[in-house]
Amino acid sequence: MQIVFAAILSIGLLLVINLSGRIARGQQMDAERARLQATIDVLETQQLALRKERDYAESDAKVEQWAHSEGKMVREGEVLVIPIPGREPEITPTPTPSIALARSSATESQQSPWRLWWQLFFEGDPPF
Repeated sequence: MQIVFAAILSIGLLLVINLSGRIARGQQMDAERARLQATIDVLETQQLALRKERDYAESDAKVEQWAHSEGKMVREGEVLVIPIPGREPEITPTPTPSIALARSSATESQQSPWRLWWQLFFEGDPPF
């Protein structure tokens, strides 16, 4: 009886180990399938964009757009205007106006330099 019980227990243990291995492999396969599905979705989106670009490139609208913009062709009733770059006008600098001081040079030489600076910055005599 113990031998039969040991055989059943060992067979059950082998089945449990086998089942857990299959579950782990199944989870790995599901993760890989999800990753591949995401890649497929991205590639399908790119394929759709490329097909739209190809269809536009083969259409008359693309040819007309190219002829109008890069080919410099015009439709009936339109006039082609090509601007010719001209010489840029020379810019002459305006002279800076000179500031004439109302005081005479004799009074300036008599004043101390800090008073002159004070008058230049604050436009008035120092308070002391």
